[in-house]
Amino acid sequence: MQHPHRHRRRRVPIMAAAVVLAAAGLTTFNAGPAEAAAARQVEALDRGVASVHTDSGNLVSWRWLGTDPDNVSFNVYRAGTKVNSTPITGSTNYFHSGAPAQADYTVRAIVNGAEQGDSVHAVQFRTGYKDVPISAPAGGTTPDGVAYTYEANDASVGDLDGDGALDFVLKWQPTNAKDNSQSGYTGNTIIDGIKLDGTRLWRIDLGRNIRSGAHYTQFQVYDYDGDGKAEVAMKTADGSKDGTGAVIGSSSADYRNSSGYVLSGPEYLTMFNGQTGKAMASVDYVPARGTVSSWGDSYGNRVDRFLAGTAYLDGARPSLIMARGYYTRTVIAAWDWRNGSFTRRWTFDTNSSTNSGKGFDGQGSHSLSVGDVDNDGKDEIVYGAMAVDDNGYGLWTTKTGHGDAQHLGDLDPSTPGLEYYKVSESTSQPAALYINPANGAVRWKLDACCDNGRGVAGDVYAGNDGPEMWSASDSSIRDEAGATKGREPSSVNFLSWWDGDTVRELLDGTRIDKYGTSSDTRLLTGSGVSSNNGTKSTPALSGDILGDWREEVVWRTSDNSALRIYSTPIETSTKITTLLHDTMYRTGLAWQNTAYNQPPHTSFFIGNKMPTAPRPTVYTP
Repeated sequence: MQHPHRHRRRRVPIMAAAVVLAAAGLTTFNAGPAEAAAARQVEALDRGVASVHTDSGNLVSWRWLGTDPDNVSFNVYRAGTKVNSTPITGSTNYFHSGAPAQADYTVRAIVNGAEQGDSVHAVQFRTGYKDVPISAPAGGTTPDGVAYTYEANDASVGDLDGDGALDFVLKWQPTNAKDNSQSGYTGNTIIDGIKLDGTRLWRIDLGRNIRSGAHYTQFQVYDYDGDGKAEVAMKTADGSKDGTGAVIGSSSADYRNSSGYVLSGPEYLTMFNGQTGKAMASVDYVPARGTVSSWGDSYGNRVDRFLAGTAYLDGARPSLIMARGYYTRTVIAAWDWRNGSFTRRWTFDTNSSTNSGKGFDGQGSHSLSVGDVDNDGKDEIVYGAMAVDDNGYGLWTTKTGHGDAQHLGDLDPSTPGLEYYKVSESTSQPAALYINPANGAVRWKLDACCDNGRGVAGDVYAGNDGPEMWSASDSSIRDEAGATKGREPSSVNFLSWWDGDTVRELLDGTRIDKYGTSSDTRLLTGSGVSSNNGTKSTPALSGDILGDWREEVVWRTSDNSALRIYSTPIETSTKITTLLHDTMYRTGLAWQNTAYNQPPHTSFFIGNKMPTAPRPTVYTP
């Protein structure tokens, strides 16, 4: 059976392909035959009904689940009274004109002519947004006498308690958090599990031996063991305190040096229970730091660069990806969480005898991407300018080095499979590259210029078929052939499917804009909210977390008292299965918080003139 999210890619004989790629200065490894794809494990979600109030009524929208029939239709009820005249077949939203903000809605699916029971009640966006109350940890003072407080930072989602609704996992970052290149003590990193009504399920305190900053704590929220409840995984150390108050390792240990770095002492990988925050198991973090200077400097900048993700390495069930290093040595460890314990599936190490000298070292970016790039039904890890196959062997490297941003997805409907766009930090490497992620072949590249710190790819302009790509060093958008196609958008940051069409919008700071040929049009300005991560100006979270397939955006309120969720008030005539059941998009939501946050992309093309969206082959635990 073919996976419905993939077009079949024509296979080049391996030896012939190797010759062609070697001639292009590219190194590729371990190509293999395509295999039939299995059904993938996904969350058993409720309808996720949302009601967004406007001056003219309420937009009610809901999820078309991957487990629903293709021909499912829906009725919408307000307080038990049906409001639509005929069953809704062409979309998963309904505008109820003239209704008040407090109107209470449910949705009933119609399957084979039979109306099913009521869904959950709608989450109400009475003022255009929904606030989830949060409570900041108490601040403190560092050993050198500097006071700090806390700000809500990156968030993720997962069904922590198995009720079918997504919950938040929120990272609290102290105001003295540091980039690895900066010396100084930091406060502790705090992680909360929070339900949509603001109920705090637990609080984890990572303790003094985990330094705070964008590169230290990448947390993954996913149901790894298929028990119907999401787990939470992250790096811990002596003194980390779980959600029940239990301490991991020694509670008295303090490994901070006079510069505030933590360059000695044990390091752990811990899996926490998503419902209680209890540490269920801890293992030694792989790889160990070893000799700090062997990573490229002696003060701790490079040794403590961590990335994390989630991938379906066997094609059916999710595995945890934890990595260290990208400027020099890179080590990626893949873990399975089954029956209450960790099993290491494989370890990729650029220093191993298998990989040494083949150009894999120094290729990582400040984030990673996950997707089935070679169309064998199993996920690969795209790690900057290289990729690692589902079996842990190097797949390819372009040898073009480190970059700050990367985008992997089905960006171009005219080309089978996935496409990949990344920018480069080095002044001696191409400023941006458009790559075939199946084998690393560079389709086009820009001349070297600068530290090109931002780049975006997606279909943001209906006037050009296929994707647009642009970067901080560009003055225009480019098409899939690298040709310039018009003015550059006003931002080079996140993307969001927000309005009623399938072209994606621009998300930057606390606003959403629609690209236009002469100027961009403001669609949303967040009220009373702040973006995160300094000049990165990223939201706490952006993605399809409620309602239909369009994306919500979550910012922290400026006083850190709430996570403020915005959902689109605009009707759409397009029907797409909830993006949460496209596992490439869902794992993208999981790794969004990793280092320099990037938006998720789907495994199929969403954009202007898109074909009918495929249905996923999935199952729920």
